Amino acid sequence: MTTDYRPIACGAYDEIEILAMHRARVELLHRDDQGQETRQVGQIVDTAVHDGAEFLVLQDRARRLEIRLDRIVRIVDQGSGKTWSG
Repeated sequence: MTTDYRPIACGAYDEIEILAMHRARVELLHRDDQGQETRQVGQIVDTAVHDGAEFLVLQDRARRLEIRLDRIVRIVDQGSGKTWSG
């Protein structure tokens, strides 16, 4: 179980779910396991819950990534330009 996970607000989770339903192409800034900010570009394809934490599932060109929701700094929807900040 992930013990340091901090759940995000329900409204923020709903927005991420909508992006996943629309399979939005996004630019995403998040913190990796070492706390360094990392930029990813890809399509949000799903959300997932395991090990006591919630994740965004992002498909980039070559791989599928699971990014913990509490580590997301910013999401920019490349279609609409709308920005979500964590």
